[in-house]
Parts: sequence; structure tokens; C-alpha cells
Amino acid sequence: MEKKNFALGKLNYIICAASFAIIMIGFLLMTGSSTSIESGFQPDIFSTRRIVAGPMFSFFGFLLMIVGILYPNKQKDDSLAQDSPKA
Repeated sequence: MEKKNFALGKLNYIICAASFAIIMIGFLLMTGSSTSIESGFQPDIFSTRRIVAGPMFSFFGFLLMIVGILYPNKQKDDSLAQDSPKA
């Protein structure tokens, strides 16, 4: 069976999966009860967890996703070096 060449390596997929989990944690940190007219003012909407920690987790998750996509694939570089003709 022929070996398939994927655009990303195994490590790239692991980094992308970890970054996806970090992004989801960030979005979960931003959730909470909303303010409605019937229940009155909820000061929890201005908590540090919701306006600082959650967005920071998501931001770092998105940055890590970029790193996971752009991280060089060592196997692809090695196969290109072997395929080139020697002088």
C-alpha cells in the first residue's frame, strides 16, 4: 500500500487539538448568567473570569492554532532531501 503524504504531520494535529481544547476552555470561562430586566442587575457579568481570563485563554488558543498549522513537518523535509539527485 502506498504511503500517503499529508500536509500536516502528527505533531501538527496534536498541537491543533490542544489549541482547540484551550479555545473551548476560554469560551466556557466566558459563559455565565445574563442580566435580565426581571431579575435586576447581575454584577457577575463584569467578573474578571468573564472579561479577562476567558478572552485570554481563547486568544492564546488561537495563537497556538497558528503555531500548530505553521510548525514545520520534519518527515516532509527529510523526504524532499532524499528525493533530490546528488551531483
